[in-house]
Amino acid sequence: MTKDTNVIEELEQLELKINELKKFSTEQNIDLSDDISSLQTKFETLQKTAHERITPWERVKLARHIERPTSLDYIRYLFNDFIELHGDRLYGDDEAIVSGIALFQDKPVTVIGHQKGKTTKENLQRNFGMPHPEGYRKALRLMQQANKFNRPIICFINTAGAYPGKEAEERGQSEAIARNLREMAGFTVPIICIVIGEGGSGGALALGVGNHIFMLENTYYSVISPEGAASLLWKDSSKAQTAAETMKITPPDLLELGAIDGIIPEVLGGAQKNIPLQAEYIRNQLEKSLTELSKLGKEELMEHRYEKFRVMGSFI
Repeated sequence: MTKDTNVIEELEQLELKINELKKFSTEQNIDLSDDISSLQTKFETLQKTAHERITPWERVKLARHIERPTSLDYIRYLFNDFIELHGDRLYGDDEAIVSGIALFQDKPVTVIGHQKGKTTKENLQRNFGMPHPEGYRKALRLMQQANKFNRPIICFINTAGAYPGKEAEERGQSEAIARNLREMAGFTVPIICIVIGEGGSGGALALGVGNHIFMLENTYYSVISPEGAASLLWKDSSKAQTAAETMKITPPDLLELGAIDGIIPEVLGGAQKNIPLQAEYIRNQLEKSLTELSKLGKEELMEHRYEKFRVMGSFI
């Protein structure tokens, strides 16, 4: 067990102890404020230590945290008058992707995002955030509409990957992803993409062809999961931690490589600790990005996106 793992486990134990003391204090009407304050101080100190020493594998685990904010969580805090639109007009409605129109600072935008659940029931309903082809076709329909009516497109990325099942292949999974890539490249409106959790393979990239691409601090973006890479490289998925450390899939690595435009900071302990504050961090970045991109004309936006991915492709 590593030293960092010990810190994480100690944080979890301290948080549990603090909650137990608060509950006991309330139930028994006993003043335990000094004990709770002391543990809270220790917790905050350890939290800062863990934040400074966080490893790539710890970022991956935080990106997958069951309580991590979803696209709908952020939509609730960031936008007004969100109207969700359903269906791809070809097959059906995929609940692994949410999409619709909303107001951001009183200006209309189109919002699209992968959607996971926070319980087993919700995850089964959302297919654990892994879209079928109709999900990507729904997203494309909304993006085409946004392009027609000159609305900026904001995409929230959080998926382990596109659904790899037989029915997805039968309905044209690879074609749906490829078409999204091609069409997004040619849109003449601003496109901003934010990785809010997992950024898995083509399933993530199908919503990721943006003028600006940002990642929350504790996320990852990769062509394959650490477990999948470990299985391929060492025939042992238990070496996922080693794979995560060597694959350069976390925000600092990808920013250094030029694959993303910036890192959005997270609240201590992960985005799930304070969703309203985390949404505010995202809001600040969206404001700056939209202001910058609004200065570009239609052809300039398309050229900006082309140059971005041409340069990225030169070192992949």
